[in-house]
Amino acid sequence: MTRCALPPGIQVLERGWLSANNVLLFDGPEATLVDSGYVSHAAQTVALIRDALDGRRLERLINTHSHSDHIGCNAAVQRAFACRIGVPAGMAEMVEHWDEAALLLSVAAQQGERFRADHLITAGERLYMGGLEWQALPAPGHDMDALLFHAPDARLLISGDALWRDGFGILFAEVIGSGGGLEGARATLEAIARLPVDRVIPGHGAPFVEVDEALEAAFARLKAFEDDGARMARNAIRACMTFMLLEQRRMDLDTLPAYLAEVPLYREANRRFLGLTPEALAAWLVGELERAGVAVRQGHELHST
Repeated sequence: MTRCALPPGIQVLERGWLSANNVLLFDGPEATLVDSGYVSHAAQTVALIRDALDGRRLERLINTHSHSDHIGCNAAVQRAFACRIGVPAGMAEMVEHWDEAALLLSVAAQQGERFRADHLITAGERLYMGGLEWQALPAPGHDMDALLFHAPDARLLISGDALWRDGFGILFAEVIGSGGGLEGARATLEAIARLPVDRVIPGHGAPFVEVDEALEAAFARLKAFEDDGARMARNAIRACMTFMLLEQRRMDLDTLPAYLAEVPLYREANRRFLGLTPEALAAWLVGELERAGVAVRQGHELHST
């Protein structure tokens, strides 16, 4: 992958897959942060941001979307730096009332600390960050209320989980049955393809310049999901269980079938697309995680590698 040089006013703190990347954009003595990471990494996130700020003041934190690995440290960052928090307008009610189902926290058995949004960001709004003017654009699909941020003069895109170098984030709306995820993802990818973009800062992974290749891979994955809903469901189950193991480090294999039957995301994905017994789903999942090298059985436990 070709190294992606960014403008001098932008620094990306590339994180592991449990936390989204932190994007810092500097304007003189002030800075803006895009996305905060997962709650269990809060102390590390605050330390990384403090070091990168190097005496600057963190004026605001904005989120690309509402998932736990992007908003989980919002409260900790606000406590540490007294910054304002801005979220996509579609998140307003779920954040105000801390609706853990709408935020997918209870749905996916994930965590997040409650925070207060100080202002809302609407699609079409223009923001000045890192010496550049950015436009907030709708990015439904992975999250139906998500936004991405495009700086046309720099031909630069902050894509959140709408586009990665090798695909995009789970289409939760399709997997759990609320619908619109496939259509939203296609509309988002088509919109990105029309933008003047030479460089992308994704929510996960390193910034990249292979924009055409990334879009080609994303469209191919989307077509596969459109053709085979079971493939989409299996991808979601594998990814979310990998996330859980990264957080918890281990799981009792004897309790795994009951866990998969209780957590709404796994239960609904299985019910709608796979039709397996909890025991059969657990056996398939353990085999998949072992083959992928992300987990290993040790006695009666499954351990993250």
